Amino acid sequence: MKVLLDTHILIWLHRNDEKLSQKARKIILNPQNEIFYSTINIWEAQLKYLKHPDSFQFSGEHLDKLSLKANLSCLYIKPSHVIALGTLTYSKNAPKLHNDPFDRMLICQAKVENMFLMTHDSLIPYYDEDFIIPV
Repeated sequence: MKVLLDTHILIWLHRNDEKLSQKARKIILNPQNEIFYSTINIWEAQLKYLKHPDSFQFSGEHLDKLSLKANLSCLYIKPSHVIALGTLTYSKNAPKLHNDPFDRMLICQAKVENMFLMTHDSLIPYYDEDFIIPV
């Protein structure tokens, strides 16, 4: 299966962080799965790095290099991904509205490309989509 990683999952993977669950590791390490990162991840990391260079250790460039070295596939932004923003629906049962534009774009990319999206964000599963893998 094709799996797109949310930004924090990607960072945890490269840090070998214990926050990355066994479920996530099993999916990522399965050779039958193709694991993707997105230019959205690079964009988000670069903005955080520029805002907090002393505390956020992953520049966009560094994250991209690590991801390529790890043989992850890069998913680039397409117009169809942006257009898909108009198709997202969010559960009325959610505890609060999820407005993170990076997460919304990752959801759209996964949706358009028929991929799964792996995330640890507790609000993303409230999108009415069946391809989200909460870990």
